[in-house]
Amino acid sequence: MLDKFKAMGAMAALMKDKERLREASQRVQRRAEEARVEGQAGAGAVRAVCNAKLRVLEIEVSPALLSAGADDDARHMAQDLIAQATNDAMERAQRVMQEIIREEAAELGLEDLAGDLSGLLS
Repeated sequence: MLDKFKAMGAMAALMKDKERLREASQRVQRRAEEARVEGQAGAGAVRAVCNAKLRVLEIEVSPALLSAGADDDARHMAQDLIAQATNDAMERAQRVMQEIIREEAAELGLEDLAGDLSGLLS
């Protein structure tokens, strides 16, 4: 409980230092934009890459999957694998963003609130 009060004191002090807070926010945004996280499905047949801002940057589909034919079953399988790979990448990206926030909170002396702050993303 004392840790929470200590963290609240650090937060109050930080609120007075708006420039430091602005810099921290900019670092988090930059790191989130630069992060690259990969998700896969179908044993690597489909690969999705996104950043920690949950923007899909790449979708790669194995040529073997595309050459499976143009029937409805193959098309549905490809669509499902793309969705699975994208969701996998986004889940991983959320974890990366949580870690970025935890690290930045620790740097600002808010270690005890880091879990609460990163929990906003889940």
